[in-house]
Amino acid sequence: MSIFTPTNQIRLTNVAVVRMKRAGKRFEIACYKNKVVGWRSGVEKDLDEVLQTHSVFVNVSKGQVARKEDLISAFGTDDQTEICKQILTKGEVQVSDKERHTQLEQMFRDIATIVADKCVNPETKRPYTVILIERAMKDIHYSVKPNKSTKQ
Repeated sequence: MSIFTPTNQIRLTNVAVVRMKRAGKRFEIACYKNKVVGWRSGVEKDLDEVLQTHSVFVNVSKGQVARKEDLISAFGTDDQTEICKQILTKGEVQVSDKERHTQLEQMFRDIATIVADKCVNPETKRPYTVILIERAMKDIHYSVKPNKSTKQ
């Protein structure tokens, strides 16, 4: 072990950072990745299960806690739990590349399935296969818009 290795440093594992900009300042909270989606859909009700800590940060990775004056000017209160709830419901969740890629692939497949269900080959009067639709979408370089639902 090196003499310069800090022993009290906690690595950010299984952490989802939820960000929110308010009053010109950025506020972040540290949450469990899989619990944020559950909280937003209403499945998870317990805030302690979602948050790793009830502190509001300016920068989670550096551990810089937000000042009380900044919280009051941005949110009108210094109640950390209430602010955490606001950031959880309205903030932006940081998503990893793998998660984003998986989500886009799933949306691509869903769109191809919807199109295949609605289209029929006029010559043979048989429905197009999902694989054929997917291949055609890739050939025309169709890109999925992640902020829209698959039905739009």
